[in-house]
Amino acid sequence: MRIKPTREKRILFLKTFFRWLLYYVVIYSGFIFMTSGTFLKPVILVPTAIYIAVNNNIYASAVTGTVCGFLIDISCGKLFGYNAILLTVFCVLVSLLFEFYLRDKFVSFIFVSAVISYIQCLLDYKFYYQIWKYDDTEIIFREYTLKIWAYTVISSFFICILIRIINHFLMPKTHLTIEETIQAGERK
Repeated sequence: MRIKPTREKRILFLKTFFRWLLYYVVIYSGFIFMTSGTFLKPVILVPTAIYIAVNNNIYASAVTGTVCGFLIDISCGKLFGYNAILLTVFCVLVSLLFEFYLRDKFVSFIFVSAVISYIQCLLDYKFYYQIWKYDDTEIIFREYTLKIWAYTVISSFFICILIRIINHFLMPKTHLTIEETIQAGERK
């Protein structure tokens, strides 16, 4: 068991507090961006929630996915809770995927973000247009849904850079004990 000094605990608490504060400033800014302008804009909260889930535990990922999902529902005028459930499940899966199988690399995040954004856009199209058998729904898919998906994937580049900057300065660094350092040196 490692005992941290009081000063280190305070620094860790402050860094964590400011990191989450900045995360939610980014989320709120994305919500404001989504509620203004035309209908053809990225669903910027999807890559934001996904990249926050990459470096955090399951519970924090689930809460962030739920909050972002509710904000998407509000800004897009969807059924309240629909995107919250989807994004919560996706964020938990992404958190587990990056914890056990993938590394925090730019290409991995962009690929996962593109796949999840496509699934979310496809489900929106299926449940809001195709299921009701409207005429010419494929035009909606081609002209709106795919463009929104492409804009979301492009915006995930900028979200990744922004959250990486926040994590670089405010993510707590892991400290190794002397025994862990010696054992790591012996393995090599």
